[in-house]
Amino acid sequence: MKFKENIQKLLAEALSLQPDLFLIDLHIDDLSRVQVVLDGDNGVSLEQCIKVSRHIEHQLDREVHDFSLEVSSAGATHPLQMVRQYKKNIGRKLAVHTIDNDNFKATLAQADDDQITLEWKAREPKPIGKGKHTVVKQLQVPYNQIEKATVQIQFK
Repeated sequence: MKFKENIQKLLAEALSLQPDLFLIDLHIDDLSRVQVVLDGDNGVSLEQCIKVSRHIEHQLDREVHDFSLEVSSAGATHPLQMVRQYKKNIGRKLAVHTIDNDNFKATLAQADDDQITLEWKAREPKPIGKGKHTVVKQLQVPYNQIEKATVQIQFK
């Protein structure tokens, strides 16, 4: 079995042992540097990264194939890439850049298999009389229209 295919198999095994984790990215370069980026339904702990790393590393023989292995979490500033990531971040504020070059900073109100629903408050003129009032706006954005979306860290 080729090195890359063996890594993919071992990674799938390791993730099957921790079903709340899922793969975001796997990169193997020509120098056999293996980089694994994970996310989880409840975040990713250092202990979980270590378990995945050990599962892969203990099944391979460095005498046969020398490699380096890095297993990490996606991190707070890593762009969202999968539907599962959007679903786990419902209720959090996102910065979304669309392929039409629109930018939104809004709360992720819903996420299904096809699109997300963003929600924010805006001040608009009253329909009758003077002044402004606050209204809640919603926008549905299909995943195929999202160029980049990141969770916005908020400190309270």
